[in-house]
Amino acid sequence: MTDTIDWTAAAEALDTNGWAVLPGLLDPETSAQVAALYDAPELFRSQVIMARHGFGRGEYRYFAYPLPDPVQDLRTRLYPPLAGLANRWHARMGIERRFPESHAEWLAQCHAAGQTRPTPLLLRYGPGDYNCLHQDLYGDHVFPLQLAVLLSEPGCDFAGGEFLLTEQRPRMQSRAAVVPLRQGDTVIFAVNQRPVRGGKGDYRVTMRHGVSAVHIGRRHTLGIIFHDAS
Repeated sequence: MTDTIDWTAAAEALDTNGWAVLPGLLDPETSAQVAALYDAPELFRSQVIMARHGFGRGEYRYFAYPLPDPVQDLRTRLYPPLAGLANRWHARMGIERRFPESHAEWLAQCHAAGQTRPTPLLLRYGPGDYNCLHQDLYGDHVFPLQLAVLLSEPGCDFAGGEFLLTEQRPRMQSRAAVVPLRQGDTVIFAVNQRPVRGGKGDYRVTMRHGVSAVHIGRRHTLGIIFHDAS
């Protein structure tokens, strides 16, 4: 599953755009199995109805520890190659924090700082549901990259519901992107800020993500965030 990823191409896309797509990271069967976990409330620590908080429309649930195997596997196996890129980004942005090689070491740092609640989540959207542009920060210890895995098939399970990214550039107008995804595809993207090469060196741009309105059907997404919440 993760052994065939072209990390060189992914890193180039992340440096250029702030996001990269990993096609078919989960097969259709696994995608459907993970989506079905939403109906097992004992696996989750909390549920959020987005309209109650002004986040949009729809709902999501945060997994409890221990995480289901597919979720734990993605979090553990994708962290090390991303940690190298995260460290390069921090160096380019002049940020002192560096990330350890293993996800277990990084979680230990989060937990020591009081960020102990797991952050991987399942999102469910129905007709008219959407997710406002936002960032998933959760505390002072923030890993600068995260994942969204589309678990439903566009044009079959749902229509609409495109994954959106915006980039706020200093002294320039914001740039928006619609990320094309099929069932099982994963988008890696910047949580907050990323470095961009300019004529006078690197500068920071701020990114946010969201989901456009679903027209028909039901859309499920798995979110993998590598830092835990306070």
